[in-house]
Amino acid sequence: MKYNVIQRKVDLSDSRKEKLLAKLKKLDKFFDQDIECKVLVSEQKSEIVMEVTIFNKGFILRAEAHNRDLIAAADECLSILDRQIRKHKTKLAKHLHQSAIEQYSSIIENSEPVEEDSSEFKIIKTKKIESKPMTAEEAVLQMNMLGHDFYIFQSPDTKKSSIVYRRKDGNYGLIETE
Repeated sequence: MKYNVIQRKVDLSDSRKEKLLAKLKKLDKFFDQDIECKVLVSEQKSEIVMEVTIFNKGFILRAEAHNRDLIAAADECLSILDRQIRKHKTKLAKHLHQSAIEQYSSIIENSEPVEEDSSEFKIIKTKKIESKPMTAEEAVLQMNMLGHDFYIFQSPDTKKSSIVYRRKDGNYGLIETE
């Protein structure tokens, strides 16, 4: 896997960066050599925030951890990614190394079970909305008035659907369709 370590508001020494990459190399057995892994390390309120994003063919795995210690944050991210791979191992088997999945399956058979839904995904509510042309700022206002975390609208310039959403840090994001 190709690792891209990005540092924001934090300066990692070479030895700490090597320890971090040594931890993350445990994921190599599941992915091809050409897969990209982006590791974002930043500091917020005297805590290390680590985001690990793996871009594979057709899917993205992502984990985020907050901790005072860099290695503990890396362990948390690995644990989250481990659960994601375990939960979706049959879906991911098409994309990951088959031998690694078989090897991993034998390891996790002896570990504690993870709750899995008997159905793939259960849709409990369906809504139809009218996508009105509006700017992203108007969509944010509408979203806040409704008390939702996201809002779908039509961009007046491109006539395509877009989504605004509230991020964990309190800011807003915009997703534009192509």
